[in-house]
Amino acid sequence: MDDAALEAENAELQKFLGTSSFGKQPRGDHGRRQIHLSKRPVPTSLQEAARLDAPKAVDADESDEGVDGKDDETGKGDDDDEDSDDEDSDEDDEYPVSHEMIIKTHDRAVTTVSLDPSGGRLVTGSIDCTLKFHDFASMTPTTIRAFKSVDPTATKTSANVETHPVHQALFNPLAATHMLVATALPQAKILSRDGETVAEFAKGDMYLRDMHNTKGHISEVTTGTWHPTDRNLCVTAGTDSTLRIWDINHPRSQKEVIVHKSRAAGSAGRTRMTAVVWGSPMQGGNNLLVAAALDGSLVMWSGDGPHARPAGEIRNAHTPGTWTGGLDISADGRLVVTRGGDDTIKLWDIRKFKQPVSTASHASTSAQYPMTTIRFSPNSANLVTGSETGHLHILNPATLKPELVTPVTPGSAIITALWHPKLNQIITGSANAETHVLYDPNTSTGGAKTVMSRAPKRRHIDDDPNFTMDLSHGLSNDSVIVPGGPVPSTVSYASRHPTVGLTASGRSRDPRRPQVPAQTPFSKTNPDEEYVRSQIPLSSLRDEDPREALLKYAEKASNDPLFTNAWKTTQPKTIYADISDGEGEDGPDKKKSKH
Repeated sequence: MDDAALEAENAELQKFLGTSSFGKQPRGDHGRRQIHLSKRPVPTSLQEAARLDAPKAVDADESDEGVDGKDDETGKGDDDDEDSDDEDSDEDDEYPVSHEMIIKTHDRAVTTVSLDPSGGRLVTGSIDCTLKFHDFASMTPTTIRAFKSVDPTATKTSANVETHPVHQALFNPLAATHMLVATALPQAKILSRDGETVAEFAKGDMYLRDMHNTKGHISEVTTGTWHPTDRNLCVTAGTDSTLRIWDINHPRSQKEVIVHKSRAAGSAGRTRMTAVVWGSPMQGGNNLLVAAALDGSLVMWSGDGPHARPAGEIRNAHTPGTWTGGLDISADGRLVVTRGGDDTIKLWDIRKFKQPVSTASHASTSAQYPMTTIRFSPNSANLVTGSETGHLHILNPATLKPELVTPVTPGSAIITALWHPKLNQIITGSANAETHVLYDPNTSTGGAKTVMSRAPKRRHIDDDPNFTMDLSHGLSNDSVIVPGGPVPSTVSYASRHPTVGLTASGRSRDPRRPQVPAQTPFSKTNPDEEYVRSQIPLSSLRDEDPREALLKYAEKASNDPLFTNAWKTTQPKTIYADISDGEGEDGPDKKKSKH
């Protein structure tokens, strides 16, 4: 066969196989292929978003184009399409929304997302009462899952286990080892980055009228946040009309309590605190503590105190009785943005804390999901929030008009959105139990970009637990003995790995296997007498006569009384009656009872 025919045959084979080389592929090829697969559809332009959010009816007689060949809505002709596409692509490149990674680890709506300062660990909370821990370093495009699930509110009762939804989980921005968790309970918790409980704040006395005298919240905690410069301080907001500042090193009582006195009619001076934010003075701004309440008020205190009287208060910032769940403060501490349950977004300036700087209409989802958020971007140049239609809105903070609207979970409301400063990635949590991590391969670093650039893990039949054995409880007693091989060890697999395959409560992860009760040394084998005598303290008392053990101290007690020494000479001598012949050794006959 000549060289030309051999080359043609190789070309046909390479065309059939779909690759230009054999064997192990370079890492870069896998990364580019996976990132290309994670590319999202073209982000919705501003005009298309307006048409989706507010569709208008068009008569049949009206044409799609004007008399001069221009589009009626955009006002651009066919010649300008290419230029407009270039402009839109350049505008979209400013925001990390071109690619996405989808995380499906919850069963119900995702209410909170939080990333540690380094951007390596993601924690999501949900209405299904669980916290899911995700580590970007251990995930691949085919193994996007949580490595741990924690129920921070599980309390065992006599009948069952009570659980409560998770309102907020927030990493400490100064120390990634701690995380503040607020649930539908009066007690917030501090968890470690691995989900272990570090501290649980105290619960107050619900029968006390004056909230200044209670040691903690007496009703549900709605939200909380960390101190911007002190890693040991945090604040929680509750439905008992109070804000409480805590020191995580002293969780048995709050450091300071701030009572908000509502002036709404029929409130008896109390209302529910719906949101709280602590402003950072790191960029020259003021240290501020801002909170929103259910009576529509927006209250501001000095972050360093005193907190007896607010520094500013707006009574009707939003419609009374509507839940203002979205609240954030800019990086310079001068602008405050609120998203209320009255379908409005308002921007406030603390230097003129009386009227909003700008107001925009935005449909609210607080009726179903009160914890819907709105946040500033890392450089405070934009605002990011979701909508009830599942679109992500990136707003201009000056005018509150959308600069980019892109669908993330169409048909399912976006509850929470977070723009991480180090990764330059946007994380969203939606009502359909999905968590989306939006990124741009050119401007984002780490996080989802690193995960999607890895080669996918090859699937194996052992990865499916439905087709494999469950070795979480060890092998059976009848071990396999290889002829001529060593005698198998009596130590089981479960004894060497007691926690593999078990949940936090000790149950098996395999639903087909019933729960095996804990085995003690006595339930495994019947211990012999020598084992009991050598291993169990005071086991010799089982064979000792108690009467004889007490009588051996009778002589010592009579010669040297310890408790009756003061009246030993005045006590009469005890005289017992002699046994008569008729009574016998069994004592006198008992009288017959009368019936």
